[in-house]
Amino acid sequence: MSGPEIGLALSVLLASAVEAVEALTIVLAVGTTRSWSSALYGVGAAAGLLAIVVAALGPALTALPIDVLRVAVGGLLLVFGLQWLRKAVLRAAGIKATRDEQAAFEAETEAARTAPRSVGHEIDGYSFVIAFKGVFLEGLEVAFIVLTFGANQHRVGLAAAAAGIAVMLVVLAGFAARAPLARVPENTMKFAVGVMLSSFGIFWGAEGAGASWPGGDAALLVIIPGMVSVSALITAWLRRGATALARAA
Repeated sequence: MSGPEIGLALSVLLASAVEAVEALTIVLAVGTTRSWSSALYGVGAAAGLLAIVVAALGPALTALPIDVLRVAVGGLLLVFGLQWLRKAVLRAAGIKATRDEQAAFEAETEAARTAPRSVGHEIDGYSFVIAFKGVFLEGLEVAFIVLTFGANQHRVGLAAAAAGIAVMLVVLAGFAARAPLARVPENTMKFAVGVMLSSFGIFWGAEGAGASWPGGDAALLVIIPGMVSVSALITAWLRRGATALARAA
């Protein structure tokens, strides 16, 4: 595989793993508390709908003229990447609380226990809806990343395979442990994904607008470390500011 294809696969793999961890927490909570069968029906329905989205939009995106596609893809990747990077930087700086999968699991479990149960129905509506919503919403962001990365390289299949591998590994780990994956370095993964998406967004967006990068694809070897350095500097600056405010208070 070429450098951009490796970056594609790695970015999709990490993004899918982060979203799968969060979706797994929701499914485990309703499955262990309410109904495993209903929760899995919800997972299956969400997965099927996501597959339809990818199958329907993938060919439409790849049919666009290459420059239009690169500008569109670059813009979307920048939107997603900067969103992920912003959250990761704020958490690393101590301004935003780091996501706690164990606490999220306990909150979902408590909500599932107190929710009313449907009587006389084979499928528990609460378990189905919560599992469906959790998997679909987390998976939708992954689907857009799969489509944008894959369409630009005409490798939607590679992107989808990377997402599938990540989800499979997370599911196997979660159901083997029968507990949320609280030890996964989620914020570090979010930071890495944010850097990769933003870097590829800048690279492809500029190419689509007519710019020519010195060295071609090798320019990514400068853009990615540059994005890491800028993000690290912003994190350190925000951390110092937060520390100074805390001392002043």
